[in-house]
Amino acid sequence: MLYIVATPIGNLKDITLRALEVLKEVDLILAEDTRRAKILLNYHQIRKPIISYHQHSSSKRIESIIKFLKEGKKIALISEAGTPGICDPAPKLILESKKVIKNLKIIPIPGPCAFIAALSASGIYGDRFLFLGFLPKKKKRQKFLKRILDEEYPVVFYESCHRILKTLEEIKNLSQKTGKWRKIIVFKEITKIFEKKFEGSITNVLNQLKKEKIKGEFVVIVI
Repeated sequence: MLYIVATPIGNLKDITLRALEVLKEVDLILAEDTRRAKILLNYHQIRKPIISYHQHSSSKRIESIIKFLKEGKKIALISEAGTPGICDPAPKLILESKKVIKNLKIIPIPGPCAFIAALSASGIYGDRFLFLGFLPKKKKRQKFLKRILDEEYPVVFYESCHRILKTLEEIKNLSQKTGKWRKIIVFKEITKIFEKKFEGSITNVLNQLKKEKIKGEFVVIVI
């Protein structure tokens, strides 16, 4: 049995009672970042074996995990933060496991997700939107940026502290070239101590961010 368990994106209290129950009863926990996983588990006084599983995990690691599943072990998969399968390697393990174990039970344990949290506090209707995850660093980047300005519905994406200013500058420059100006909302370090929200024109938000200490990850909503 494989549980896909959502964990906090910042505040360690943002975890469901069901997630805690599952993490306490499984035989093994797979973690994208074992250091962060131990912080969470220690906070909630959970003592379970942990092994790493991330985008660079070898085929041997996946095979060993599948072997545990075939033996009937209960395994919980957690990402670095938030819901597994959103911008992380969870789908690969799920697909590979299903190839080998035909009747494998895969149970989602829902919880925090950064872009859903941002949408809920954005003040816009979230019935229709486009989520792009992290934008490409190089290949097809301009195509993605153009799509953001052309999209009929709100566009949501993640950006790192290393590229947030560059990305917003690129969107501003493209807006100037095309004449397509859209409102923007940026959430900084959502659910953490220094959480902050910026909104307005792309120029206004850029000017605000340039005065800030740029750290953590960002959720960007282009309306």
